[in-house]
Amino acid sequence: MRVSESREAKDRELRALQAALAAEHAAVYGYGVVGGRIGKDRRTEARTAYDAHRARRDALVRTVKDAGGAPVAAAAGYALPFPVPDAAAAVRLAAELEDRVAGVYADLVRASGGERRRGAAEAMREAAVRSVRWNGESVAFPGLAERDGTASGTPAPTA
Repeated sequence: MRVSESREAKDRELRALQAALAAEHAAVYGYGVVGGRIGKDRRTEARTAYDAHRARRDALVRTVKDAGGAPVAAAAGYALPFPVPDAAAAVRLAAELEDRVAGVYADLVRASGGERRRGAAEAMREAAVRSVRWNGESVAFPGLAERDGTASGTPAPTA
């Protein structure tokens, strides 16, 4: 691999890491909304997902720094993809958050190699499993935009 190709690959990986970090920031925010609206019967599940996204976010901050980047900061607020007035909408939002996070991790899988790729694949799998738990539906290839026509690199909710 030539030096320019190597540099391009590292830049692509850093961009994918930053996108994953941005998605985790958005997911943490989104789960704050979910937690405020979710029914009592699923509150523990929402808290567990919130904690998982916070841990991934914190790990990605370190990873971006280790890769020579300045970690993207969280936005002060995010626009939700739809109104969340009740528990049913909170469940839909949680599933949407997980689908979008899985898509961003799929991009990181494509852009990375070795241990980083394995970690991204694990994060993608975890998000896909949480999405299924929230909405009761699964897809053959979680994280792939082709499954529903959306861009996988879009963090949710959007800033």
